[in-house]
Amino acid sequence: MTPDGETVREFPDVGRRAGNREAGRAALETLLSDAALGDGGIRRFVPATAAAKVARGLAVRPRRVARHARALGTEFVQVARGTSEVRPPKGDRRFSDPAWDTNWLLRRIMQGYLTVGSTADELITEASVDWRSERQARFAIVNLVDALSPTNFPWSNPVVLREIINQGGANLIRGARHFAHDVSSPSRLPASVDTTKFDVGENLANTPGAVVLRTDVFELIHYKPQTPRVYETPLLFVPPTINKYYILDLAPGRSLIEHLVQAGQQVFAISWRNPDAAQGHFDLDTYASAVLEATAAVADVTAHSSVHIAAACSGGIISAGALAHLAADDRLSEVASLTLLVSALDNEQAGTASALTTRSVAAAAVAESARKGYLDGQALAGVFAWLRPNDLIWRYVINNYLLGKDPPAFDILYWNQDTVRLAAGLHRDFIRLALDNSLTRAGALSVLGTPVDLAAVDIDTYVLAGLTDHIVPWENAYRGARLFGGARRFVLSTSGHIQALVNPPGPDSRASFRVADADEAEPQDWLTASPLHQGSWWTDYVAWLKARSGKRMPAAETLGSTTHLAAAKAPGSYVHAT
Repeated sequence: MTPDGETVREFPDVGRRAGNREAGRAALETLLSDAALGDGGIRRFVPATAAAKVARGLAVRPRRVARHARALGTEFVQVARGTSEVRPPKGDRRFSDPAWDTNWLLRRIMQGYLTVGSTADELITEASVDWRSERQARFAIVNLVDALSPTNFPWSNPVVLREIINQGGANLIRGARHFAHDVSSPSRLPASVDTTKFDVGENLANTPGAVVLRTDVFELIHYKPQTPRVYETPLLFVPPTINKYYILDLAPGRSLIEHLVQAGQQVFAISWRNPDAAQGHFDLDTYASAVLEATAAVADVTAHSSVHIAAACSGGIISAGALAHLAADDRLSEVASLTLLVSALDNEQAGTASALTTRSVAAAAVAESARKGYLDGQALAGVFAWLRPNDLIWRYVINNYLLGKDPPAFDILYWNQDTVRLAAGLHRDFIRLALDNSLTRAGALSVLGTPVDLAAVDIDTYVLAGLTDHIVPWENAYRGARLFGGARRFVLSTSGHIQALVNPPGPDSRASFRVADADEAEPQDWLTASPLHQGSWWTDYVAWLKARSGKRMPAAETLGSTTHLAAAKAPGSYVHAT
Protein backbone atom coordinates (compact mmCIF):
# COMPACT_ATOMS: atom_id res chain seq x y z
CA MET A 1 0.00 0.00 0.00
CA THR A 2 1.11 3.58 -0.62
CA PRO A 3 0.81 6.20 2.12
CA ASP A 4 -2.30 7.35 0.21
CA GLY A 5 -3.89 3.94 0.72
CA GLU A 6 -3.53 2.69 -2.83
CA THR A 7 -2.67 -0.91 -3.70
CA VAL A 8 0.72 -1.05 -5.41
CA ARG A 9 2.19 -3.31 -8.05
CA GLU A 10 5.87 -3.98 -8.56
CA PHE A 11 7.19 -2.07 -11.54
CA PRO A 12 10.31 -3.42 -13.27
CA ASP A 13 13.15 -0.99 -13.80
CA VAL A 14 15.27 -0.96 -16.93
CA GLY A 15 17.58 -3.95 -16.95
CA ARG A 16 15.36 -5.95 -14.58
CA ARG A 17 13.04 -7.55 -17.13
CA ALA A 18 13.60 -11.06 -18.42
CA GLY A 19 14.61 -9.58 -21.75
CA ASN A 20 17.09 -7.27 -20.06
CA ARG A 21 18.86 -9.64 -17.69
CA GLU A 22 21.51 -10.11 -20.36
CA ALA A 23 22.35 -6.41 -20.39
CA GLY A 24 25.11 -6.69 -17.84
CA ARG A 25 26.53 -10.01 -18.93
CA ALA A 26 29.92 -10.09 -20.58
CA ALA A 27 31.42 -12.41 -23.11
CA LEU A 28 35.15 -12.98 -22.79
CA GLU A 29 36.03 -11.21 -26.02
CA THR A 30 34.13 -8.09 -24.97
CA LEU A 31 35.87 -7.79 -21.62
CA LEU A 32 39.29 -8.27 -23.13
CA SER A 33 38.65 -5.96 -26.08
CA ASP A 34 37.31 -3.09 -23.99
CA ALA A 35 40.15 -3.33 -21.50
CA ALA A 36 42.85 -3.40 -24.17
CA LEU A 37 41.50 -0.38 -26.01
CA GLY A 38 41.70 1.59 -22.79
CA ASP A 39 38.33 3.35 -22.93
CA GLY A 40 36.63 1.14 -20.36
CA GLY A 41 34.03 0.25 -22.98
CA ILE A 42 32.90 3.83 -23.54
CA ARG A 43 32.19 2.91 -27.17
CA ARG A 44 29.31 0.83 -25.89
CA PHE A 45 27.62 3.82 -24.27
CA VAL A 46 27.31 5.68 -27.61
CA PRO A 47 26.07 3.04 -30.09
CA ALA A 48 25.36 5.39 -33.01
CA THR A 49 24.48 2.69 -35.53
CA ALA A 50 22.21 0.85 -33.10
CA ALA A 51 20.48 4.10 -32.11
CA ALA A 52 19.81 4.93 -35.74
CA LYS A 53 18.29 1.49 -36.33
CA VAL A 54 16.06 1.82 -33.27
CA ALA A 55 14.94 5.27 -34.45
CA ARG A 56 14.08 3.91 -37.92
CA GLY A 57 12.28 0.96 -36.38
CA LEU A 58 10.11 3.25 -34.29
CA ALA A 59 9.50 5.66 -37.18
CA VAL A 60 7.79 2.93 -39.21
CA ARG A 61 5.60 1.96 -36.24
CA PRO A 62 3.99 5.27 -35.28
CA ARG A 63 0.90 3.69 -33.75
CA ARG A 64 2.93 1.68 -31.29
CA VAL A 65 4.99 4.72 -30.37
CA ALA A 66 1.81 6.73 -29.87
CA ARG A 67 0.38 4.02 -27.65
CA HIS A 68 3.44 4.09 -25.40
CA ALA A 69 3.39 7.89 -25.36
CA ARG A 70 -0.24 7.85 -24.20
CA ALA A 71 0.57 5.26 -21.56
CA LEU A 72 3.50 7.36 -20.36
CA GLY A 73 1.32 10.45 -20.12
CA THR A 74 -1.40 8.56 -18.26
CA GLU A 75 1.11 7.18 -15.80
CA PHE A 76 2.59 10.64 -15.22
CA VAL A 77 -0.86 11.96 -14.37
CA GLN A 78 -1.31 9.17 -11.83
CA VAL A 79 2.14 9.89 -10.40
CA ALA A 80 1.26 13.57 -10.00
CA ARG A 81 -2.05 12.70 -8.31
CA GLY A 82 -0.39 10.25 -5.95
CA THR A 83 -2.42 7.31 -7.26
CA SER A 84 0.34 5.56 -9.20
CA GLU A 85 0.99 1.93 -8.36
CA VAL A 86 4.55 1.99 -9.64
CA ARG A 87 7.28 0.79 -7.32
CA PRO A 88 10.78 -0.69 -7.74
CA PRO A 89 11.40 -4.42 -7.78
CA LYS A 90 12.19 -6.11 -4.48
CA GLY A 91 15.87 -6.52 -5.26
CA ASP A 92 16.48 -2.84 -6.00
CA ARG A 93 18.31 -1.58 -2.90
CA ARG A 94 18.54 2.00 -4.15
CA PHE A 95 15.05 2.82 -2.92
CA SER A 96 15.08 0.90 0.37
CA ASP A 97 14.94 4.00 2.59
CA PRO A 98 11.39 4.48 4.01
CA ALA A 99 11.32 8.09 2.80
CA TRP A 100 10.78 6.89 -0.77
CA ASP A 101 7.38 5.65 0.39
CA THR A 102 6.47 8.14 3.10
CA ASN A 103 7.54 11.44 1.50
CA TRP A 104 5.07 12.56 -1.17
CA LEU A 105 7.68 14.38 -3.28
CA LEU A 106 10.34 11.65 -3.19
CA ARG A 107 7.75 9.00 -3.99
CA ARG A 108 6.67 10.90 -7.09
CA ILE A 109 10.28 11.46 -8.19
CA MET A 110 10.98 7.73 -7.85
CA GLN A 111 7.82 6.71 -9.70
CA GLY A 112 8.47 9.17 -12.52
CA TYR A 113 12.01 7.87 -12.90
CA LEU A 114 10.88 4.24 -13.00
CA THR A 115 8.14 5.05 -15.49
CA VAL A 116 10.53 6.75 -17.93
CA GLY A 117 13.02 3.90 -17.65
CA SER A 118 10.41 1.25 -18.32
CA THR A 119 9.02 3.16 -21.31
CA ALA A 120 12.48 3.46 -22.84
CA ASP A 121 12.92 -0.27 -22.39
CA GLU A 122 9.60 -1.03 -24.07
CA LEU A 123 10.32 1.26 -27.01
CA ILE A 124 13.55 -0.61 -27.78
CA THR A 125 11.54 -3.82 -27.88
CA GLU A 126 8.94 -2.24 -30.17
CA ALA A 127 11.62 -1.16 -32.65
CA SER A 128 12.10 -4.82 -33.68
CA VAL A 129 15.70 -4.36 -34.77
CA ASP A 130 18.28 -7.10 -35.24
CA TRP A 131 19.60 -8.86 -32.15
CA ARG A 132 22.97 -7.13 -32.11
CA SER A 133 21.51 -3.63 -32.41
CA GLU A 134 18.85 -4.36 -29.81
CA ARG A 135 21.45 -5.49 -27.29
CA GLN A 136 23.73 -2.52 -27.97
CA ALA A 137 20.91 -0.01 -27.60
CA ARG A 138 19.56 -1.67 -24.47
CA PHE A 139 22.96 -1.71 -22.79
CA ALA A 140 23.40 2.01 -23.42
CA ILE A 141 19.90 2.83 -22.15
CA VAL A 142 20.31 0.70 -19.03
CA ASN A 143 23.52 2.50 -18.09
CA LEU A 144 22.11 5.95 -18.89
CA VAL A 145 19.01 5.35 -16.79
CA ASP A 146 21.11 3.94 -13.94
CA ALA A 147 23.32 7.04 -14.02
CA LEU A 148 20.28 9.33 -13.81
CA SER A 149 18.79 7.60 -10.79
CA PRO A 150 17.59 10.17 -8.22
CA THR A 151 19.62 8.32 -5.61
CA ASN A 152 22.81 9.53 -7.31
CA PHE A 153 22.16 13.20 -6.54
CA PRO A 154 22.39 14.88 -3.13
CA TRP A 155 19.17 16.89 -3.55
CA SER A 156 17.02 13.81 -4.21
CA ASN A 157 18.55 11.16 -1.96
CA PRO A 158 16.91 11.19 1.50
CA VAL A 159 19.86 9.48 3.19
CA VAL A 160 22.25 12.12 1.84
CA LEU A 161 19.91 14.98 2.72
CA ARG A 162 19.75 13.81 6.33
CA GLU A 163 23.54 13.61 6.52
CA ILE A 164 23.92 17.11 5.10
CA ILE A 165 21.58 18.46 7.78
CA ASN A 166 23.08 16.39 10.61
CA GLN A 167 26.70 17.21 9.70
CA GLY A 168 26.25 20.70 8.35
CA GLY A 169 27.64 19.64 4.97
CA ALA A 170 30.86 18.18 6.40
CA ASN A 171 30.07 14.91 4.57
CA LEU A 172 30.28 16.71 1.22
CA ILE A 173 33.64 18.22 2.12
CA ARG A 174 35.03 14.78 2.98
CA GLY A 175 33.44 13.44 -0.20
CA ALA A 176 35.24 16.08 -2.26
CA ARG A 177 38.56 14.91 -0.80
CA HIS A 178 37.68 11.31 -1.64
CA PHE A 179 36.76 12.36 -5.17
CA ALA A 180 40.05 14.20 -5.66
CA HIS A 181 41.97 11.14 -4.52
CA ASP A 182 40.03 8.73 -6.74
CA VAL A 183 40.30 10.72 -9.96
CA SER A 184 44.06 10.86 -9.51
CA SER A 185 44.34 7.06 -9.32
CA PRO A 186 44.68 4.94 -12.50
CA SER A 187 41.16 3.52 -12.59
CA ARG A 188 39.46 6.95 -12.20
CA LEU A 189 36.61 5.14 -10.43
CA PRO A 190 35.35 5.51 -6.86
CA ALA A 191 37.31 3.37 -4.39
CA SER A 192 35.33 0.29 -3.43
CA VAL A 193 37.37 -0.95 -0.47
CA ASP A 194 39.52 0.24 2.41
CA THR A 195 42.83 -1.36 1.42
CA THR A 196 44.54 -0.54 4.73
CA LYS A 197 42.72 -3.36 6.53
CA PHE A 198 44.18 -6.24 4.52
CA ASP A 199 47.57 -7.88 4.11
CA VAL A 200 48.09 -10.83 1.77
CA GLY A 201 49.79 -13.60 3.73
CA GLU A 202 48.50 -12.25 7.04
CA ASN A 203 44.69 -12.01 7.05
CA LEU A 204 44.29 -13.04 3.38
CA ALA A 205 45.79 -16.11 1.67
CA ASN A 206 47.12 -17.42 4.97
CA THR A 207 46.37 -21.14 4.89
CA PRO A 208 49.71 -22.72 5.92
CA GLY A 209 51.78 -24.14 3.09
CA ALA A 210 54.99 -23.83 1.10
CA VAL A 211 56.13 -23.09 -2.43
CA VAL A 212 57.54 -26.35 -3.82
CA LEU A 213 58.12 -25.25 -7.42
CA ARG A 214 58.83 -21.90 -9.04
CA THR A 215 59.10 -21.36 -12.81
CA ASP A 216 59.00 -18.28 -15.03
CA VAL A 217 55.23 -18.79 -15.32
CA PHE A 218 53.98 -19.90 -11.89
CA GLU A 219 54.66 -20.91 -8.32
CA LEU A 220 53.21 -24.17 -6.99
CA ILE A 221 51.97 -24.10 -3.39
CA HIS A 222 51.64 -27.27 -1.33
CA TYR A 223 49.28 -26.78 1.62
CA LYS A 224 50.04 -28.30 4.99
CA PRO A 225 47.67 -31.14 5.94
CA GLN A 226 45.39 -30.34 8.86
CA THR A 227 44.14 -33.88 9.48
CA PRO A 228 46.11 -36.94 10.66
CA ARG A 229 45.11 -38.88 7.56
CA VAL A 230 44.59 -37.63 4.00
CA TYR A 231 43.10 -38.99 0.80
CA GLU A 232 45.66 -40.44 -1.57
CA THR A 233 44.52 -38.59 -4.71
CA PRO A 234 45.70 -34.96 -4.53
CA LEU A 235 43.87 -31.86 -5.77
CA LEU A 236 45.44 -29.07 -7.85
CA PHE A 237 43.77 -25.67 -8.16
CA VAL A 238 44.29 -23.73 -11.40
CA PRO A 239 43.23 -20.12 -10.73
CA PRO A 240 42.17 -17.42 -13.20
CA THR A 241 44.92 -15.66 -15.15
CA ILE A 242 43.17 -12.29 -14.90
CA ASN A 243 43.06 -12.25 -11.09
CA LYS A 244 45.31 -13.41 -8.27
CA TYR A 245 44.84 -16.95 -7.04
CA TYR A 246 43.81 -16.21 -3.48
CA ILE A 247 40.10 -15.87 -4.22
CA LEU A 248 40.35 -19.63 -3.56
CA ASP A 249 42.13 -18.99 -0.23
CA LEU A 250 40.50 -15.74 0.75
CA ALA A 251 40.38 -15.64 4.55
CA PRO A 252 39.99 -18.04 7.49
CA GLY A 253 36.50 -19.51 7.38
CA ARG A 254 36.00 -18.18 3.84
CA SER A 255 38.68 -20.18 2.05
CA LEU A 256 37.74 -23.08 -0.22
CA ILE A 257 41.33 -24.33 -0.01
CA GLU A 258 41.27 -24.27 3.80
CA HIS A 259 37.91 -26.07 3.80
CA LEU A 260 39.21 -28.88 1.60
CA VAL A 261 42.46 -29.25 3.57
CA GLN A 262 40.39 -29.60 6.74
CA ALA A 263 38.31 -32.24 4.97
CA GLY A 264 41.41 -34.40 4.46
CA GLN A 265 42.30 -33.50 0.89
CA GLN A 266 45.90 -33.01 -0.21
CA VAL A 267 45.67 -29.57 -1.80
CA PHE A 268 48.00 -27.70 -4.14
CA ALA A 269 47.51 -24.39 -5.95
CA ILE A 270 49.12 -22.56 -8.82
CA SER A 271 49.97 -18.88 -8.27
CA TRP A 272 50.52 -17.26 -11.67
CA ARG A 273 53.30 -14.79 -12.31
CA ASN A 274 52.09 -11.23 -12.90
CA PRO A 275 53.45 -10.77 -16.44
CA ASP A 276 54.92 -7.57 -17.85
CA ALA A 277 56.20 -6.67 -21.30
CA ALA A 278 59.05 -9.22 -21.06
CA GLN A 279 56.47 -12.02 -20.75
CA GLY A 280 54.28 -10.77 -23.59
CA HIS A 281 54.94 -13.97 -25.52
CA PHE A 282 53.18 -16.14 -22.91
CA ASP A 283 50.23 -17.68 -24.74
CA LEU A 284 47.64 -20.43 -24.33
CA ASP A 285 50.24 -23.11 -24.98
CA THR A 286 52.51 -21.56 -22.34
CA TYR A 287 49.83 -21.78 -19.67
CA ALA A 288 48.54 -25.20 -20.74
CA SER A 289 52.10 -26.51 -20.51
CA ALA A 290 52.36 -24.94 -17.06
CA VAL A 291 49.23 -26.78 -15.89
CA LEU A 292 50.72 -30.07 -17.05
CA GLU A 293 54.06 -29.27 -15.39
CA ALA A 294 52.28 -28.47 -12.13
CA THR A 295 50.22 -31.67 -12.40
CA ALA A 296 53.39 -33.73 -12.80
CA ALA A 297 54.96 -32.00 -9.80
CA VAL A 298 51.90 -32.72 -7.65
CA ALA A 299 52.02 -36.38 -8.69
CA ASP A 300 55.70 -36.50 -7.73
CA VAL A 301 55.20 -34.85 -4.33
CA THR A 302 52.30 -37.15 -3.39
CA ALA A 303 53.68 -40.26 -5.11
CA HIS A 304 50.33 -40.77 -6.79
CA SER A 305 49.74 -41.38 -10.48
CA SER A 306 46.67 -39.19 -10.95
CA VAL A 307 45.59 -35.74 -9.78
CA HIS A 308 42.25 -33.96 -9.44
CA ILE A 309 42.27 -30.63 -11.30
CA ALA A 310 39.98 -27.82 -10.20
CA ALA A 311 40.09 -24.73 -12.40
CA ALA A 312 38.38 -21.36 -11.98
CA CYS A 313 37.19 -18.90 -14.63
CA SER A 314 39.87 -18.46 -17.33
CA GLY A 315 41.90 -21.19 -15.66
CA GLY A 316 39.14 -23.55 -16.78
CA ILE A 317 39.71 -22.68 -20.43
CA ILE A 318 43.41 -23.40 -20.08
CA SER A 319 42.83 -26.64 -18.19
CA ALA A 320 40.26 -27.90 -20.69
CA GLY A 321 42.77 -27.44 -23.48
CA ALA A 322 45.51 -29.14 -21.48
CA LEU A 323 43.31 -32.15 -20.73
CA ALA A 324 42.27 -32.45 -24.37
CA HIS A 325 45.98 -32.62 -25.20
CA LEU A 326 46.44 -35.41 -22.64
CA ALA A 327 43.46 -37.29 -24.08
CA ALA A 328 44.88 -37.10 -27.61
CA ASP A 329 48.25 -38.23 -26.28
CA ASP A 330 46.65 -41.19 -24.46
CA ARG A 331 47.71 -39.75 -21.07
CA LEU A 332 44.34 -38.80 -19.61
CA SER A 333 44.88 -41.32 -16.80
CA GLU A 334 47.15 -38.68 -15.23
CA VAL A 335 44.01 -36.74 -14.24
CA ALA A 336 41.49 -38.22 -11.81
CA SER A 337 38.70 -35.66 -12.37
CA LEU A 338 38.10 -32.12 -13.61
CA THR A 339 36.28 -29.37 -11.73
CA LEU A 340 35.31 -26.15 -13.51
CA LEU A 341 34.31 -23.16 -11.39
CA VAL A 342 32.35 -20.33 -13.13
CA SER A 343 34.17 -21.02 -16.38
CA ALA A 344 32.85 -20.36 -19.90
CA LEU A 345 33.88 -22.89 -22.52
CA ASP A 346 30.86 -22.27 -24.75
CA ASN A 347 30.56 -18.60 -25.77
CA GLU A 348 27.58 -19.03 -28.05
CA GLN A 349 24.57 -16.90 -27.05
CA ALA A 350 26.68 -15.14 -24.42
CA GLY A 351 24.13 -12.37 -23.97
CA THR A 352 24.54 -8.69 -24.64
CA ALA A 353 28.32 -8.80 -24.60
CA SER A 354 28.52 -10.97 -27.69
CA ALA A 355 26.70 -8.21 -29.53
CA LEU A 356 29.06 -5.50 -28.35
CA THR A 357 32.34 -6.61 -29.91
CA THR A 358 33.03 -6.95 -33.60
CA ARG A 359 36.02 -8.67 -35.13
CA SER A 360 37.51 -5.32 -36.12
CA VAL A 361 37.31 -4.08 -32.52
CA ALA A 362 38.82 -7.33 -31.28
CA ALA A 363 41.65 -7.05 -33.82
CA ALA A 364 42.40 -3.53 -32.63
CA ALA A 365 42.46 -4.75 -29.04
CA VAL A 366 44.88 -7.55 -29.87
CA ALA A 367 47.16 -5.10 -31.69
CA GLU A 368 47.14 -2.71 -28.73
CA SER A 369 48.05 -5.38 -26.17
CA ALA A 370 50.75 -6.72 -28.52
CA ARG A 371 52.25 -3.22 -28.68
CA LYS A 372 52.43 -2.99 -24.87
CA GLY A 373 53.14 -6.69 -24.24
CA TYR A 374 50.23 -7.10 -21.84
CA LEU A 375 46.65 -6.17 -20.99
CA ASP A 376 46.51 -3.86 -18.00
CA GLY A 377 44.65 -5.25 -15.00
CA GLN A 378 43.32 -1.87 -13.89
CA ALA A 379 41.68 -1.39 -17.28
CA LEU A 380 40.05 -4.79 -17.02
CA ALA A 381 38.77 -3.96 -13.53
CA GLY A 382 37.13 -0.84 -14.94
CA VAL A 383 35.35 -2.87 -17.60
CA PHE A 384 34.05 -5.28 -14.95
CA ALA A 385 32.77 -2.35 -12.90
CA TRP A 386 30.71 -0.88 -15.75
CA LEU A 387 28.96 -4.22 -16.25
CA ARG A 388 27.22 -3.69 -12.88
CA PRO A 389 27.29 0.08 -12.40
CA ASN A 390 24.67 0.23 -9.65
CA ASP A 391 26.60 -2.24 -7.49
CA LEU A 392 30.18 -1.39 -8.43
CA ILE A 393 30.14 2.32 -9.23
CA TRP A 394 27.08 4.32 -8.20
CA ARG A 395 26.78 2.84 -4.71
CA TYR A 396 30.34 4.02 -4.01
CA VAL A 397 29.67 7.44 -5.55
CA ILE A 398 26.92 7.77 -2.94
CA ASN A 399 28.94 6.28 -0.08
CA ASN A 400 32.27 7.98 -0.76
CA TYR A 401 31.34 11.34 -2.27
CA LEU A 402 27.81 12.17 -1.12
CA LEU A 403 27.88 10.60 2.36
CA GLY A 404 31.60 11.28 2.83
CA LYS A 405 32.23 7.80 4.23
CA ASP A 406 35.28 5.62 3.77
CA PRO A 407 34.70 2.59 1.55
CA PRO A 408 34.06 -0.69 3.38
CA ALA A 409 36.73 -3.18 4.45
CA PHE A 410 35.59 -6.27 2.54
CA ASP A 411 37.96 -9.08 1.57
CA ILE A 412 36.37 -9.87 -1.81
CA LEU A 413 36.53 -6.22 -2.84
CA TYR A 414 40.18 -6.06 -1.79
CA TRP A 415 40.95 -9.09 -3.95
CA ASN A 416 38.99 -7.55 -6.81
CA GLN A 417 41.13 -4.42 -6.87
CA ASP A 418 44.40 -6.39 -6.47
CA THR A 419 44.69 -6.69 -10.22
CA VAL A 420 47.17 -8.47 -12.47
CA ARG A 421 48.19 -8.07 -16.09
CA LEU A 422 47.34 -10.50 -18.87
CA ALA A 423 50.16 -11.47 -21.23
CA ALA A 424 49.59 -10.26 -24.79
CA GLY A 425 49.93 -13.75 -26.25
CA LEU A 426 47.25 -15.19 -23.96
CA HIS A 427 45.06 -12.14 -24.56
CA ARG A 428 45.26 -12.78 -28.31
CA ASP A 429 44.45 -16.49 -27.93
CA PHE A 430 41.54 -15.89 -25.56
CA ILE A 431 39.93 -13.39 -27.93
CA ARG A 432 40.29 -15.67 -30.93
CA LEU A 433 39.00 -18.63 -28.96
CA ALA A 434 35.96 -16.68 -27.78
CA LEU A 435 35.11 -15.14 -31.16
CA ASP A 436 35.34 -18.49 -32.92
CA ASN A 437 33.80 -20.42 -30.01
CA SER A 438 36.34 -23.04 -30.98
CA LEU A 439 36.21 -25.21 -27.85
CA THR A 440 32.75 -26.35 -28.89
CA ARG A 441 33.91 -27.94 -32.17
CA ALA A 442 36.29 -30.85 -32.31
CA GLY A 443 39.52 -29.90 -34.06
CA ALA A 444 38.72 -26.17 -34.31
CA LEU A 445 41.47 -25.32 -31.80
CA SER A 446 44.90 -26.78 -31.20
CA VAL A 447 46.70 -26.78 -27.85
CA LEU A 448 50.33 -27.86 -27.61
CA GLY A 449 50.14 -29.02 -31.23
CA THR A 450 47.12 -31.24 -30.61
CA PRO A 451 43.60 -30.69 -31.99
CA VAL A 452 41.16 -30.19 -29.10
CA ASP A 453 38.19 -32.53 -28.73
CA LEU A 454 36.57 -32.14 -25.32
CA ALA A 455 34.34 -35.15 -25.93
CA ALA A 456 37.50 -37.25 -25.67
CA VAL A 457 37.98 -35.98 -22.10
CA ASP A 458 35.85 -38.80 -20.70
CA ILE A 459 36.59 -38.39 -17.00
CA ASP A 460 34.19 -37.28 -14.27
CA THR A 461 33.55 -33.54 -14.26
CA TYR A 462 32.08 -31.23 -11.61
CA VAL A 463 30.92 -27.92 -13.06
CA LEU A 464 29.80 -24.95 -10.95
CA ALA A 465 27.94 -21.87 -12.19
CA GLY A 466 26.25 -18.87 -10.57
CA LEU A 467 22.59 -18.13 -11.24
CA THR A 468 23.17 -14.35 -11.24
CA ASP A 469 26.69 -14.44 -12.70
CA HIS A 470 27.21 -11.32 -14.87
CA ILE A 471 30.51 -12.60 -16.26
CA VAL A 472 29.73 -16.22 -17.20
CA PRO A 473 26.02 -16.80 -17.91
CA TRP A 474 25.06 -20.05 -16.20
CA GLU A 475 23.47 -21.33 -19.40
CA ASN A 476 26.84 -21.08 -21.13
CA ALA A 477 28.52 -22.92 -18.26
CA TYR A 478 25.91 -25.66 -18.58
CA ARG A 479 26.47 -26.04 -22.30
CA GLY A 480 30.19 -26.13 -21.60
CA ALA A 481 29.69 -29.00 -19.14
CA ARG A 482 28.00 -31.05 -21.84
CA LEU A 483 31.07 -30.82 -24.09
CA PHE A 484 32.89 -33.45 -22.01
CA GLY A 485 32.59 -37.17 -22.56
CA GLY A 486 32.44 -38.47 -18.98
CA ALA A 487 29.87 -38.22 -16.18
CA ARG A 488 28.98 -34.55 -15.73
CA ARG A 489 27.70 -33.17 -12.43
CA PHE A 490 26.36 -29.64 -12.75
CA VAL A 491 25.86 -27.34 -9.76
CA LEU A 492 24.04 -24.01 -9.94
CA SER A 493 24.64 -21.73 -6.97
CA THR A 494 22.01 -19.05 -6.39
CA SER A 495 24.61 -16.29 -6.41
CA GLY A 496 26.97 -14.37 -8.67
CA HIS A 497 30.41 -14.92 -10.15
CA ILE A 498 32.54 -14.47 -7.03
CA GLN A 499 29.99 -15.24 -4.33
CA ALA A 500 29.52 -18.62 -6.00
CA LEU A 501 33.16 -19.37 -5.14
CA VAL A 502 33.28 -17.76 -1.69
CA ASN A 503 30.37 -19.78 -0.34
CA PRO A 504 31.31 -21.23 3.06
CA PRO A 505 28.83 -23.45 4.89
CA GLY A 506 27.65 -22.48 8.33
CA PRO A 507 24.60 -21.80 10.50
CA ASP A 508 24.31 -18.24 9.17
CA SER A 509 24.59 -19.21 5.52
CA ARG A 510 21.66 -18.20 3.35
CA ALA A 511 23.11 -19.98 0.34
CA SER A 512 21.32 -22.55 -1.78
CA PHE A 513 22.11 -24.51 -4.92
CA ARG A 514 20.69 -26.91 -7.46
CA VAL A 515 22.58 -30.02 -8.46
CA ALA A 516 22.04 -32.85 -10.94
CA ASP A 517 23.84 -34.55 -13.78
CA ALA A 518 23.97 -32.43 -16.95
CA ASP A 519 21.81 -34.87 -18.89
CA GLU A 520 19.18 -32.46 -20.22
CA ALA A 521 19.91 -31.00 -23.65
CA GLU A 522 18.64 -27.53 -22.72
CA PRO A 523 19.69 -25.53 -19.65
CA GLN A 524 16.13 -24.51 -18.79
CA ASP A 525 14.99 -28.15 -18.84
CA TRP A 526 17.81 -28.97 -16.41
CA LEU A 527 16.76 -26.07 -14.17
CA THR A 528 13.18 -27.29 -14.05
CA ALA A 529 14.19 -30.87 -13.21
CA SER A 530 16.91 -30.12 -10.63
CA PRO A 531 16.07 -30.02 -6.91
CA LEU A 532 16.99 -27.01 -4.76
CA HIS A 533 19.20 -27.63 -1.73
CA GLN A 534 19.72 -25.23 1.16
CA GLY A 535 23.29 -24.48 2.20
CA SER A 536 26.63 -24.30 0.46
CA TRP A 537 27.69 -26.41 -2.51
CA TRP A 538 31.06 -26.85 -0.73
CA THR A 539 29.64 -29.77 1.27
CA ASP A 540 28.42 -31.46 -1.91
CA TYR A 541 31.84 -30.98 -3.50
CA VAL A 542 33.66 -32.48 -0.51
CA ALA A 543 31.50 -35.59 -0.76
CA TRP A 544 31.97 -35.79 -4.54
CA LEU A 545 35.76 -35.54 -4.20
CA LYS A 546 35.94 -38.08 -1.39
CA ALA A 547 34.17 -40.66 -3.54
CA ARG A 548 36.91 -40.26 -6.16
CA SER A 549 40.00 -39.80 -3.99
CA GLY A 550 40.84 -43.37 -3.05
CA LYS A 551 41.91 -44.60 0.34
CA ARG A 552 43.15 -42.55 3.28
CA MET A 553 46.76 -42.67 4.42
CA PRO A 554 48.90 -40.91 7.05
CA ALA A 555 49.51 -37.26 6.25
CA ALA A 556 53.04 -36.30 5.22
CA GLU A 557 55.09 -34.68 7.97
CA THR A 558 56.93 -32.36 5.56
CA LEU A 559 55.88 -30.43 2.49
CA GLY A 560 57.30 -31.05 -0.96
CA SER A 561 59.59 -33.91 -1.94
CA THR A 562 63.27 -34.55 -2.60
CA THR A 563 62.85 -33.23 -6.14
CA HIS A 564 60.44 -30.45 -5.19
CA LEU A 565 61.79 -28.93 -2.02
CA ALA A 566 59.81 -26.47 0.07
CA ALA A 567 61.54 -23.20 -0.86
CA ALA A 568 59.38 -20.51 0.75
CA LYS A 569 56.29 -20.09 2.89
CA ALA A 570 52.90 -19.71 1.26
CA PRO A 571 51.57 -17.60 -0.35
CA GLY A 572 54.94 -17.19 -2.08
CA SER A 573 56.34 -14.18 -3.91
CA TYR A 574 54.41 -14.02 -7.21
CA VAL A 575 51.19 -13.06 -5.44
CA HIS A 576 52.84 -9.89 -4.11
CA ALA A 577 54.09 -8.66 -7.51
CA THR A 578 52.43 -5.47 -8.74
